[in-house]
Amino acid sequence: MTAVAVQNPGSEQREHAPPTNPPGRVIAASLVGTSIEFYDFYVYATAAVLVFPHLFFPADDPTAATLQSLATFAIAFVARPVGSALFGHFGDRVGRKATLVASLLTMGISTVLIGLLPGHAQIGVAAPLLLALCRFGQGLGLGGEWGGAALLATENAPRAKRALFGTFPQLGAPIGFFLANGVFLALSELMGEDAFLSWGWRVPFLLSAVLIVVGLWVRLTLHETPAFARVLAEGTRAKTPVAEVFRTAAPAVALGTFIMLATYVLFYLMTVFSLSYGTSPDGLGYERSEFLVLLLVGVVFFGLTVPVSGLLADRFGRRPTLLVTTACILVFGLALGPMLGSGSTPVVLLFLILGLTLMGFTFGPMGAVLPELFPTRVRYSGASIAYNLAGLLGASVAPYIATWLASSFGLGWVGGYLALAAAITLGALLISPETRDTALDEV
Repeated sequence: MTAVAVQNPGSEQREHAPPTNPPGRVIAASLVGTSIEFYDFYVYATAAVLVFPHLFFPADDPTAATLQSLATFAIAFVARPVGSALFGHFGDRVGRKATLVASLLTMGISTVLIGLLPGHAQIGVAAPLLLALCRFGQGLGLGGEWGGAALLATENAPRAKRALFGTFPQLGAPIGFFLANGVFLALSELMGEDAFLSWGWRVPFLLSAVLIVVGLWVRLTLHETPAFARVLAEGTRAKTPVAEVFRTAAPAVALGTFIMLATYVLFYLMTVFSLSYGTSPDGLGYERSEFLVLLLVGVVFFGLTVPVSGLLADRFGRRPTLLVTTACILVFGLALGPMLGSGSTPVVLLFLILGLTLMGFTFGPMGAVLPELFPTRVRYSGASIAYNLAGLLGASVAPYIATWLASSFGLGWVGGYLALAAAITLGALLISPETRDTALDEV
């Protein structure tokens, strides 16, 4: 409704007050957008294990082909800090809304193009090069996506419920993973191996076009967040947000990066590595569809614990919640080898449930923790850079390192790798401040 000026004190202030976003629209926009982005990202992760080693990286040694495919998987994590700097600049200069739309388009177009690529048999070495280029585009888009979605949720949230609101974009991870692997599972059941490798694998990538339209429609209905609207009104936007982040908030960037490290290592060991090891003849030897079902059961627990972690972080604080969770991840790392290597389906399922439950508890509060480390004028850049630097250090190499460790030394070393990451994160949490009472409207 258009504001109408009346003659009473304070009318001018009300007339110029920035419009607000209804909570339902905030939830939908942050949740739908990140679900689409993570769907795109996980479709590639699944295909990198199940399809690309056969079509884009032909080799006599299946392990070598898988490692080459996982190397392209890592490219996106190199691109993500670049995307966080690029989109963070515009997010802190132009606004959260326009930048979120641009990041969604970048990610979505790259995903659709992967579904149209010819394989090595058709165009030779150009095939993996084009695949790598599209993967870079995916990483670029996701590098700008998460920070904007987290800010959209937290900058519109009541302070007492900010961690809970911050879990809405985090729910995009389990939802996107469930959708991506659910589509692959359905295709595996509906068609034979030859048809799947010939053209069926392209369907999940092409379906992204439909999801993009939905995401754009939701996000284009938003207003700017109140915190950034205040920055615009006061004329206090940072001229070069990325440079200002490293000049004024470098310790916060480092803390945020290492606070997220164990989260990233845990997730990509529980998903990409476990799927690769579980379906490999040299690993557990499960059928693809059988192990995907086990993974999807675990992801349900991931999704259920994300909002619970937000409630705990609002009630007890971000730092205590994450300290307890990270200590549990360290212990879980020591149990990884015996549980995953047991060969027993009930034990492997329990392993996936426990690991992905811990993932929900560690990932949920991050939607509030990282934005709370930075002032409004550089928050998009700061939160995005910390989040994606953690991805570069923790996620990009995790499946590759874990595959190498498992094949060279055994699963126990993979668990030790996870325990080491958890120990580093514990150290970062011990020296970090509690951010629950931080005011996000500070410039």
